[in-house]
Amino acid sequence: MSIATKIVSKTRKKVRYLSGDILHAAGMRNNFYQSARGSRILVYHGVCKSNHLKFNTIFLTKKTFEAHLQFYSKYFNVVSLDDYYQQKFSNDKFNVCLTFDDGYANNYKYVLPLLQKHRLPATFFITGIGATGYDILWNDFLSIFSKYGPAKLIFNGDSYSKNRSNKYILNGDSISLNDKLRYTGFAEKAQMIKELYPLAPFKTDLSDEDYWQQMTTEQIKDLAQSPLVTIGSHGYYHNDLAKINPQDAARELSLTRHYLENLTGKEVKSIAFPYGSYNQAVINAAEQAAYTQLLATDFNNKADSENILLRERFTVNPFISVNNQMYATVTGRYER
Repeated sequence: MSIATKIVSKTRKKVRYLSGDILHAAGMRNNFYQSARGSRILVYHGVCKSNHLKFNTIFLTKKTFEAHLQFYSKYFNVVSLDDYYQQKFSNDKFNVCLTFDDGYANNYKYVLPLLQKHRLPATFFITGIGATGYDILWNDFLSIFSKYGPAKLIFNGDSYSKNRSNKYILNGDSISLNDKLRYTGFAEKAQMIKELYPLAPFKTDLSDEDYWQQMTTEQIKDLAQSPLVTIGSHGYYHNDLAKINPQDAARELSLTRHYLENLTGKEVKSIAFPYGSYNQAVINAAEQAAYTQLLATDFNNKADSENILLRERFTVNPFISVNNQMYATVTGRYER
């Protein structure tokens, strides 16, 4: 795609979103929401007070998130994950199921009180990383380190240089350090954290905690006690289960379920595949580990839609307005 084509496409997208905001402000989309029917599982990640794009593109501000909840309460019917699977839907409204990935402490700090305030259910997919002695996921470490770290570094004998997007790219190649680590087990990721952290010890900046801090075991246990909350698995180490050794992936699936069940005292029957990544071996391992609710993002193929345990989810877009997000939630697509 040429630069000119990209500029035109981006301009058109901005115009469409601006038009959407104008239509909503004029009250011309009220009938659309009131007549909307169907269902959607939504994916959220982190929630922070401000500067939600500081390190990644998966966070929302607390203010924006509450605006989402207010919109849901006004127009939609919010259901639990169990009710979604059982299709206990409203026939008079569009149905949404709220899910949160990664187990951030900010979910406990900001999201839980807002769910309680608006009386809306949600499922939180949490890893077992806390049981390994870590308080940060490896990919969050790398995204934050990549902002503060040096322009060049050497890891595992390979030289990397930081590009304009603050990603470390292997010299002489186009692959990033993040992408290389997606194919490794946790041992190499842990080694990366150990070697690189002294180069940019960002944890000393308390203002950044909301962007990486994982929930403590006490916070997870307290979260699980809420009648509005369901706890699900998100892998033990937050590895890409489709890219690591199949035996290791199967072990992770079992480890996480037992860890969370022992911690919360409640059954854990759902798994949200990290990065939305899965394959048939991962599906088989999840079923063998007694998961009955398998959450991806997009299906790998049409046949996967026939698996009664597998569901797609729709990831929230942090770049668009609340109004345009709600419209996309109903239509199931973003402007291109």
